[in-house]
Amino acid sequence: MDETGTKRLSQEDQCHQAPVSGILEQAESVAQGVLKSIQAVAGTTNCKGVQIARLKDWAENNNCWLTIESLGKYEDRGSENEVYLSPEENIVYKLNDFRYSDDNLSPFFDRIKAHNDYFPDCAYTMIGFAENKDGKVCAVLSQPYIIAAREASECEIAEELNRLGFHSQMDGEYYSNGIHDIFDASPNNVLVGIDGNLYFIDTIIYKSDDENVATYHSQSPKFSKHS
Repeated sequence: MDETGTKRLSQEDQCHQAPVSGILEQAESVAQGVLKSIQAVAGTTNCKGVQIARLKDWAENNNCWLTIESLGKYEDRGSENEVYLSPEENIVYKLNDFRYSDDNLSPFFDRIKAHNDYFPDCAYTMIGFAENKDGKVCAVLSQPYIIAAREASECEIAEELNRLGFHSQMDGEYYSNGIHDIFDASPNNVLVGIDGNLYFIDTIIYKSDDENVATYHSQSPKFSKHS
């Protein structure tokens, strides 16, 4: 492994040696602490900016602050992720800018955990934080690189989600199992691997709520220029 890769793994190992078991759990604990403090003082859950600032401080103080140069080759920019590829490790790194969290970061943490429960073959691991090309503080997520034969069809996606207990809502606008709602399960976000299995590499998941359609439309660049 090259010098950059060794440095990145060393940082991750140091983070995992902390009392809480893993960077995602530690970061969620920091963010929840901020949320509870602001709720107690100001009676509001609107604290996303403060949470992100505190998480940057936490990452820098715990050797979990990374640089984009350490993540491999820049590949693409999606609605929320700046994507890098490390061919030597067969890993994709995504810098997530928290677009799909509104006034605080709770939906982000809920979504990552739900994704990993439903789609363990392409689970996310948080390895730290970094600034993306636009200078925004992002969560750095690693994900296995899927060798794909092609994109999944809408029919294949529907069949697989049905198998997992999700059912189409609003003529395929999203899928729900009554616990979570899955948006953006479109062919470009679901791959058919060379093993024939479907891999949901990039969907948007919310806890089920009647307001989720409006929330998704307000946050997605497909429907809004809001960033």
